[in-house]
Amino acid sequence: MSQKILIVGAGFAGVWGALGAARVLDGAGVRSSDVEVTLISPKPELEIRPRMYEAEPQNMAAPLLPLFDAIGVKYVAGSVDAISVQDKTVSVVSANGQKHSLAYDRLLLTSGSKLSRPPIPGLEHAFSVDRIEDAVELDAHFDALAKLPASTARNTVAVVGCGFTGIEVATELPKRLREKFGAHADVRVVVIGSQDSIGPDLGPNPRPFIAEAFESLGVQTVLGSGVVSVDAQGVRTASGQHIEAGTVIWAGGMRASPLAAHVSSHIDPLGRAEVAADLRVPEAPHVFVAGDVARALTDDEGHYALMSCQHAMVMGQFGGHNAAADLIGIPTLPYRQPFYATCVDLGDWGAVYSEGWDRQMKLTHAEGKARKQMINTKWIYPPAPNRAEALAAGNPQASFG
Repeated sequence: MSQKILIVGAGFAGVWGALGAARVLDGAGVRSSDVEVTLISPKPELEIRPRMYEAEPQNMAAPLLPLFDAIGVKYVAGSVDAISVQDKTVSVVSANGQKHSLAYDRLLLTSGSKLSRPPIPGLEHAFSVDRIEDAVELDAHFDALAKLPASTARNTVAVVGCGFTGIEVATELPKRLREKFGAHADVRVVVIGSQDSIGPDLGPNPRPFIAEAFESLGVQTVLGSGVVSVDAQGVRTASGQHIEAGTVIWAGGMRASPLAAHVSSHIDPLGRAEVAADLRVPEAPHVFVAGDVARALTDDEGHYALMSCQHAMVMGQFGGHNAAADLIGIPTLPYRQPFYATCVDLGDWGAVYSEGWDRQMKLTHAEGKARKQMINTKWIYPPAPNRAEALAAGNPQASFG
């Protein structure tokens, strides 16, 4: 009977985890009949989630079956709703609601994260760009608004959240709205945040450029007072201000998949599982965790991985490598990713690109935009379904970035 490696999730960590596991087995000459690698997800595609703020979000997915066929990875359609580390099984729910159980010898959990939706009254009125279906719904909403007479409410979008996602959404909106409403439409984009500054987690270096982009694009800010309610006419802040808007977009931060708590009792405030250096769960040694569900040190300086595709891809390579290596008796590798870069899209203004955790500015304006487009259209996509190229992409010691 073959041994089984299960990968839960087809996000960046899951896809690169499959590449990493397949590479180890191929290098060791292990036949697929002896060790099966199976990835479980609702759809056999990678959502290019970092691009959901862009136009045409329905096109932001990469098919995975040809790639999996090339590297000998099996695919199971469904959602995992429970994990038993004692029985070494996962419970899978198919699209029609039927449940079945799959056993594993090693598990790589890469179930990702979702937009955090706190119990704010009326939040159901808000749109988001968390997933393809969310971004498509928002795009259809703009199409519907374009058929209505121009008004202040129709032409106003309130973006709640002044972090990475909120900034990219807001700076892309003036162009998108004028494409929908007309080139000379008087559009208004307002970014609302409880913090006192835009991009508080980005540090001081990129902030002047972001402020310049906001001013250039006409993006307004309401800071220092969070949103306490949402309705069909806009939002109300803690200070009592009501901002009239026909569209509200929620960009209020992320939370890890609840499956992290199924494999570990040590969960951080973002819902991520604490992992050892090789991404193993100490209390469940047959389980490895990577991507947005893992709280993992990236270096010896005390920096932890962020919920980003940059970290998820490399963690996936290490996680897949280590799950397969541990199964066949090869030493695992400590996850390390000392290089860190940040690239923030700022719409028609351009983009800013920095390197290091202290975010030393390297590229801005058009040069930054060119780097962002390279990241968004090339670097974060899976490799071609060519076996040699795909297996090489799973090498954690030759990581992108």
